[in-house]
Amino acid sequence: MDAGTGAGAGDVLLRDWQRVHNLIVPPAALSLDDVRARSARNRLDVAYLGDALVGCSTVRPPGGDGGSAVGTVIARVLPGFRRRGFGGELYARGLALARELGAERIETVVLAANHDGLAFAVRHGFVEVERYVLDGASDVWVDLRLAQDGG
Repeated sequence: MDAGTGAGAGDVLLRDWQRVHNLIVPPAALSLDDVRARSARNRLDVAYLGDALVGCSTVRPPGGDGGSAVGTVIARVLPGFRRRGFGGELYARGLALARELGAERIETVVLAANHDGLAFAVRHGFVEVERYVLDGASDVWVDLRLAQDGG
């Protein structure tokens, strides 16, 4: 599996990241301008198998509110490539990057309707922290924390 990073990446990688993100989390679909803005504050990664787009990931670096040492790692794999180890690779790279950036605790967020995503998170040691619905929306989101990090 090859990867490209969205940090400073061209529009092709950002469009591929957008394509995977929007397919897996349609309630949070993003425009290309939204993705560009995200790439300025987060680390975006895109994964390929040869020329085939496999998935993407997001690492939100720690430090947001009050210097918090919480990093967020989100791995997304297109349905046709699931259960083949790609999600594990994306997650491992994202986790290593989050730790390199100073994260002492790791969290993730999954759309509750994404049963594969929730099962993946639990298999990788995450425990549910909270379920919520964003204002004006109806989709349920699940925040999870890596258990070994004080979950």
